[in-house]
Amino acid sequence: MGNERIAEISDPEIVISRAIETYRKKGYSEEWISQRMRSIETRKDLTAEWNRSGVKKPSEYAILTDEISEAWSGMTTRKYKDFKGLKKESLRDNMTNMELILNMLAEGTTTEISKTENPEGFDESRIIAHEGGEFAGEYRQKLEKRIGRKLISKNTSKNPKSLNDSGQ
Repeated sequence: MGNERIAEISDPEIVISRAIETYRKKGYSEEWISQRMRSIETRKDLTAEWNRSGVKKPSEYAILTDEISEAWSGMTTRKYKDFKGLKKESLRDNMTNMELILNMLAEGTTTEISKTENPEGFDESRIIAHEGGEFAGEYRQKLEKRIGRKLISKNTSKNPKSLNDSGQ
């Protein structure tokens, strides 16, 4: 294990390849895996932006994440996990393709607003996190109205194929 970790430090692509292979073994589709990998990159960009703006404490990252989640989905991360019947599992690993897209839209929008507004610290970042989440939430509601169904689903990785379907 130690040798594997040293190899990963010198070549981070090893970690990515292993994650992809793990998702494949669990039965996730190639489309979903690709979407999940993009969502990781979007999240990484957001946390780097928060760090730049002065957000440092893990509890602040959690609050900001909840702010985004509640604004786009109507649920905090905990409520969202409860909605899906999750305990300790990763919420993102249990999102449908559309849920991942909406979450990425919320996080990407938050990142772009933050880069433009240049907030200082947690309080200003929290306002921007809400705005970014609201943007994606408005889009979600508009699309749901257009297609006539909800985009937030109870589907989970218990049936990975169901994560390709964004219907309830």
